[in-house]
Amino acid sequence: MKNLRTLALENENLLTGIKFAVLLSLVLIAPLIGNQLVTGTIVNMTLILAILTLNLRSAILISLFPSFIALISGTLNPALAPVIPFIILSNILLASIFNYFKNRDYWMSIVAASFAKFIFLYLSSLFIFELILKEQIADMLSTTMGLFQLITALSGSILAYFIYKFIKK
Repeated sequence: MKNLRTLALENENLLTGIKFAVLLSLVLIAPLIGNQLVTGTIVNMTLILAILTLNLRSAILISLFPSFIALISGTLNPALAPVIPFIILSNILLASIFNYFKNRDYWMSIVAASFAKFIFLYLSSLFIFELILKEQIADMLSTTMGLFQLITALSGSILAYFIYKFIKK
C-alpha cells in the first residue's frame, strides 16, 4: 500500500512538472512570434492557465521570462527595456488578483485582474517614458502599451477559460 501511495505521489509530481514545462515553453516561444497582440494574448493565457492548473507561485515564476526573451530576440524594442520590470510586475499583479478572486466569480476576476494590470502598466510606463523621452512620444507609447496590455489580458484570460474547460473534460 505504501508503494502505491509513493507511486501516486511520483506520478502527480511528474504531471505537475510536465504542466509547468508546457506552460513555460509557451511563454518562451510566444515572444518569437513578433506580434505584440498575439504574444501578449498567449502570455496572459498562460498565466491564467498556470493559476488554474498549478498555483500562483508557478504563474509568478512563468511571468519572469517573456519580456526578457522578447528583448533578447529583438521582438521588444530596446527603448522599452526600462519598462521590463514593470511588465513583470503587471503580470504578477494579473496572476495575483485573478488567483484571489477566481473562486468567487471567474469573469469578475478576469476583468478586475486585466484592468489592474492595464492601469498599473499604463501609469508605470507613462512615468518611465516621461523620464527618458519627450512628453508627446511618452504619451503615445504609454497609451499604446497600456491599451495593448488591456486587450491581451482580456483576450488571453477568455482564451484560457475555454482551453481550461476543454482540458478539464
